[in-house]
Amino acid sequence: MTRLAQTERTALCDLALQLGADQPTLCEGWTVHDLVAHLVLRERSPAAVGIVVPPLAGLTDRAQRRLARTDFAVLVERVRTGPPAWSPFAVPAVDAAVNTLEFLVHHEDVRRAQPSWSPRDRADDAERTVWSALRVPARALTRSLPVGLTLEDSVTGSTLTAHEGPQAVVVRGRPSELALYLYGRRPQAQVELSGDEAGIARLEDASLGL
Repeated sequence: MTRLAQTERTALCDLALQLGADQPTLCEGWTVHDLVAHLVLRERSPAAVGIVVPPLAGLTDRAQRRLARTDFAVLVERVRTGPPAWSPFAVPAVDAAVNTLEFLVHHEDVRRAQPSWSPRDRADDAERTVWSALRVPARALTRSLPVGLTLEDSVTGSTLTAHEGPQAVVVRGRPSELALYLYGRRPQAQVELSGDEAGIARLEDASLGL
């Protein structure tokens, strides 16, 4: 079976070429060209270390700006063909673990920045894959929240305690929408919040992310 990370990668590349390099994305300040350059850098350059090591973020930013001067179609093709053989991302298990959400979220960054976007009707097995992929990052992305947070899969009814704390809030939606919420795309994520009213207000003011 084709991995969801692969299908999202291909769909993102197709959409990028369809829309063009200069179209906006949900990543503040980034065009589609910038986003594609980020994806290439992430899989192909040691300079990507700044993505996860904040003190080195300047190194990553400079490398991405240089890479963004590369022809757009060339960058898209590099994303489409995937990481080089020496990259950890080339290992299928690593690809599934770290690229499922990466490409799903960035694909939606491109889709949902366009005025005519509408939610995709994903198959239930794809949503189950996203739910499984959420378990580890959900806790990392919510670790600094001032309130408790439980995720509820609206497809299956399954729940996941992402963060334990006071004034607990439940965020309910399809796993793909929950992923967008946790990765900071809250205005575009189609989810429902329930629970302590003060907790909901504190959650909406809080930052999510690594």
